[in-house]
Amino acid sequence: MTRIREMAMGDVAAVSAVRVAGWRAAYAGVIPSAYLGAMSVARDAELRGCRFAAARAAGVRDLVAVDAAGGVVGWACCGPRGVPASGPGGVPGAGEGELYALYVRPDLLGRGVGRALLGAVHDEAAARGWGALVLWVVEANARARHFYEAAGYRADGAAQSEEYEGVAVREVRYRREGAPEAGGTTGAP
Repeated sequence: MTRIREMAMGDVAAVSAVRVAGWRAAYAGVIPSAYLGAMSVARDAELRGCRFAAARAAGVRDLVAVDAAGGVVGWACCGPRGVPASGPGGVPGAGEGELYALYVRPDLLGRGVGRALLGAVHDEAAARGWGALVLWVVEANARARHFYEAAGYRADGAAQSEEYEGVAVREVRYRREGAPEAGGTTGAP
């Protein structure tokens, strides 16, 4: 059974391990292998640890999914739309939230961990009174796009590109209008 709780500073290394593994699994063949191979859990954890307190003070909420033994198996990060230090840029939207990241350990994909994390993000959005949630997803990541679409998100026409090792990778913005129902993911995988 997956349990969701607020991330603590002691979770930083485990979250970074999930994030790096998630990138390598999700973006193989999309982002150059040299970039993915150079990703370092230690370096990611150092950066994440340095930003942790400031992000929390800016209203960012980090959530972790833990297994029965208490090990971190997933991570989600959300907050007010457009917080520059936490996620892709954007013009802040009045009363809107943004899902900056959601990663699950690759060997646990399809087992409800992502659905549980997204449900907790929806709970957070409802508690904060956000009228909409937005997120950015790599256009070529069909699995993630399907997951968010099944949870009621729709591409809103906005797009941007990030460059990795000289390769432009297109991202599309998704939006879920209306206050999400607490715990609701409307059938997300």
